[in-house]
Amino acid sequence: MKKILVPVFGLLLCTNALAQETQSPSATAAAKENTAKEVAVPASSLQANLKRAALELSSTSVKHAREYQDSPNSKLNADSETVIKGVFDFVLEYERKNFQWNNGLFMEYGKTTLKPAEGEKTSTENADKILFTSDYNQKVWNYKEADIGPFAQLQYQTEFTTDNGTPRTKTLRGMAGLKLFNGTYIKSLYAGIVEEADFTYSKTNMKTAYEVGLEVAYPVRDGVSFALESYYRDYMTYSRYEGTNFRYEFNLTSRLDVKLNNKLSMAPYISYFRAKDRQSKVYGSNFMVGISFAYSSIFDLFD
Repeated sequence: MKKILVPVFGLLLCTNALAQETQSPSATAAAKENTAKEVAVPASSLQANLKRAALELSSTSVKHAREYQDSPNSKLNADSETVIKGVFDFVLEYERKNFQWNNGLFMEYGKTTLKPAEGEKTSTENADKILFTSDYNQKVWNYKEADIGPFAQLQYQTEFTTDNGTPRTKTLRGMAGLKLFNGTYIKSLYAGIVEEADFTYSKTNMKTAYEVGLEVAYPVRDGVSFALESYYRDYMTYSRYEGTNFRYEFNLTSRLDVKLNNKLSMAPYISYFRAKDRQSKVYGSNFMVGISFAYSSIFDLFD
């Protein structure tokens, strides 16, 4: 997977930069026309973007859960079962002519309670994540409708509760690299180097990784749109050994959003998470298929 993802993302970014430098005369004229139009664009904007407040119903299939019972990641040690999950995705978006600064909060939690005909009632977490993100993107180049430039991102990831006696995830993560963003269909395409401070265990573990990611939004027809978000993170160095630390992790979520009205939507979706830790011989995965009922809205705070 590493041999495929890194060259592909690198080639896309390089191609975008090259295309900008080799614009035809007609493209140059179009660029001047766009520049003229930008005069009327507000100098800055601030939006409160409630991307999704959703209730998701799904069926989960987990492979090799036995080998990952010690992992602090709930997606790998869960049971294969039907779950109900809540999702909240909010971003405060501040944009100026030469940069974009987003601050977001993403939360998800899913838990199933099993009560067999014989035996005690049991509960299992299927998803548990709180993620704070501050993302700064510099606009240096432009390719068609998209902006390209360096970016810096800071994240803090934790959980609501612990599960199966595992410690609570506590990770501070910083990343810097190159990003294409604000495209018509490609909302984000990036590659970066990650520095991570993992406070999950008593002794902090410092890690270095590289990460590539993609976010796509495509209108299928009026009232129906396709959305895809994915990232791949590969860890290269660690300051100490911890068996449950990941060697790599891959996440992909895809939805087909069907608008019920301006703010409510229904979306069949699939979600796939795969990772391999340092102590296991096999990978762990979590595959979910379900339907989501979501509320979303954008509020302009000032223009």
